[in-house]
Amino acid sequence: MPIIDIRPVVASSHSVSAGMTQALAKAIADVLNAGPGRVWVRIAKISEEDYAENGAPIEGAELPVFVTVLHANWPIVSARAGEARALSGAVASCFGRAVERVHVEYAPPGRGRVAFGGKLVD
Repeated sequence: MPIIDIRPVVASSHSVSAGMTQALAKAIADVLNAGPGRVWVRIAKISEEDYAENGAPIEGAELPVFVTVLHANWPIVSARAGEARALSGAVASCFGRAVERVHVEYAPPGRGRVAFGGKLVD
């Protein structure tokens, strides 16, 4: 099930190609050891004009990428920590950014609150 929302902060002239989205889906599926059609990736860009860090002007490769991961159930903490590191590396590689600029957030588990085609994940 994992649904991965990726929000890169980008220059207004930058676009994310369909090829990039597919590359991210493959890289993330490899990290999660997920079969075809099991990982869903959505990308929504954040314009660099709509992002700031206090007292630290940033641009280019320093711009962050925010990743939100929705699993049906959370992996145990030790597995989640390893997964976050691996996801950060995969996303950083795809975007050409430093792994330190990729920030992973885990959404509350989807079981009991997410429905696919009207069928609640239980």
